[in-house]
Amino acid sequence: MFRSIRAKLSLWYTAIVSITLLAFGIIAYFSTSASLVENLDLSLRNEVRWLRAIIEPKAKKIPRKAHRKPQPPPPPKQAAKGGTKTKSAQDLKATDEWSREDSAAADQIWKQIYEHTLLNPKKQLIQVNDRYDDIIYKSLSLGEDSLYYNDVPYYSIKLVTIRGPKGQEIRLAATQNEYVKIFVAYPIAELNEALQSLFSIFLVLVPIAVIISIAGGWFLAKKSLQPVDEITRTAHEITAQNLDRELPEPGVNDEIGRLASTFNEMIRRLKKSFDQIKQFTVDASHELRTPLTIMRGEVELAMRSKKTPDEYRRALASILDEILRVQSIIDNLLLLSKSDLGQAIVTFEPVRLDALLEELYEDSTLLAMPKHIHVELKRNDPVVVRGDKFRLRQLLLNLIDNAVKYTPESGTIRLRLEQSNGAANISVEDTGIGIPAEEIGNIFNRFYRVDKARSRELGGSGLGLAIAKWIVESHNGTITVQSEVNKGSTFTVTLPLFPDGGNVSSVAG
Repeated sequence: MFRSIRAKLSLWYTAIVSITLLAFGIIAYFSTSASLVENLDLSLRNEVRWLRAIIEPKAKKIPRKAHRKPQPPPPPKQAAKGGTKTKSAQDLKATDEWSREDSAAADQIWKQIYEHTLLNPKKQLIQVNDRYDDIIYKSLSLGEDSLYYNDVPYYSIKLVTIRGPKGQEIRLAATQNEYVKIFVAYPIAELNEALQSLFSIFLVLVPIAVIISIAGGWFLAKKSLQPVDEITRTAHEITAQNLDRELPEPGVNDEIGRLASTFNEMIRRLKKSFDQIKQFTVDASHELRTPLTIMRGEVELAMRSKKTPDEYRRALASILDEILRVQSIIDNLLLLSKSDLGQAIVTFEPVRLDALLEELYEDSTLLAMPKHIHVELKRNDPVVVRGDKFRLRQLLLNLIDNAVKYTPESGTIRLRLEQSNGAANISVEDTGIGIPAEEIGNIFNRFYRVDKARSRELGGSGLGLAIAKWIVESHNGTITVQSEVNKGSTFTVTLPLFPDGGNVSSVAG
């Protein structure tokens, strides 16, 4: 099951979703942690600034007594246990012998701070020490405990994480000036609880999301691949006997739709190839059967009764003609088969095409002489192409021989070779029977003949034009035909020039 595309897609989809959720959870956890710490630090800083702004202006009005000796701060253990006694405004007044006006000013400070702390979170810890490091104010949440931190900077705020009075981690903001030390702290456990809640949510939601992604991925993969299953079932049912059947194509032009369309095009090409093979088999059998039947008849006739030497000689000559015809068909079939397999040998070299056409012009006059056909060489530009001289000769000879066969007596055949647009254009024009327009697209097929009965009378096998097309294509050229019934046909071959532009000066004739 896990080798199927559906399972692989589901697993990949689940893996991607899981990795995405995991990455999102990690990023969310750490970004939330950083944001909470940042916001806490900002809140602590603002609280320290507010306390300093409240205390400092009014503390300047409270006179400092010269006879007051500074007292050392309590040791950390004693401070953590709450050993230092918090002094009220009345204690400060008794100790420093302040006036009632000074005590009233101090009470106003502590009252304002107290009212402010009532509006703040209950777990926020505030402590103010005087310049002698005695506690002069602390929030009710501290109880009997107190805050202590030794390295307090002057006129700047320092943020640190330390152990609180009860051993818990706290975030502390501290500053001092010439009048007081200010401490504001908040338990980090509050942040950890929020992060723990976030982690618990992810711990519950991620497995649920993974299960949903597995089910959703399986459903989506099944839905997406359902057309593939239909294509597979239909493809199993298609054989050589029902190639006219096509695969179902979805209505949308997606990947599966294009795949089905491509398969249907391939099936149509296969059907066309199968039809051509069937037709080829029938035509080849018929072409080979005709000369074999003639040879059998000649042999049987010669064996029925005693013949004269001349009669035997005529019978053998007829059999030899049919043997040569069979040999020609077999040679042509072998050449086309090799071309299909890419095994036909084509040797490329510079070829003087004008000299080759001059030779074939002389040969064509001899071929056309029995039918009194007039052959004209209308134009013969000096042109060099890169090709196989033997194959090019075979190409032109096939076209000329075809023109001679289908041109009635006293007709005309015109040969042309001209250079234009960087190519050599060879045309063979005749005044023969012509080709119907609906048949032109088939004349290069093997064993195809427009007039089958007449072609056999003329000795044609229906392979000449197929061979001509292969030779042209092997030379990277094109072959076209223009024809009109009872007026004649013109075959035009276009071949690329030799790389030096078709200059004949460096090529021997």
